[in-house]
Amino acid sequence: MSANGQNRHARTSRLARKLAVAGTGAAVLALPLIGATSASAATPAAAPAAATATTTYSNTLDGWIRESLDVMAQHGIPGTYEGIHRNIMRESSGNPLAINNWDINAVNGTPSKGLLQVIDPTFQAYHVPGTSWDPYDPVANITAACNYAADRYGSIDNVFGAY
Repeated sequence: MSANGQNRHARTSRLARKLAVAGTGAAVLALPLIGATSASAATPAAAPAAATATTTYSNTLDGWIRESLDVMAQHGIPGTYEGIHRNIMRESSGNPLAINNWDINAVNGTPSKGLLQVIDPTFQAYHVPGTSWDPYDPVANITAACNYAADRYGSIDNVFGAY
């Protein structure tokens, strides 16, 4: 029992209940400090590895699609791996540097570019924050094209021909 007549367990339980009522975030942060006997115990713990780890994507068509899907999810842009892959294979055969120099867009001075063959004005209008402004960047190209397809067709999944 402590000097003030209360046992230590009762005080910490009451403190934990008060912190829990104040908000679980505060309780979670404060609970490791209960019963600390040294200054080092009061220093904040390192963030969990899962919270600080960044996802690494391969520099391949698969990695570009997966990274684009993650960006799209952050911005509420619908689409699936299968829908994106199907359209990429039709538009560029998976070549991020593909350019169409023969269709009407090219004749008008704005050739279609990249994996999903986006013209510059469409790319700029549907660019998604957090991606490159380079229309040949695979992730930026996929994400902008999917943003455009979502606006125009509801999703890239609904596109089965040139768009």
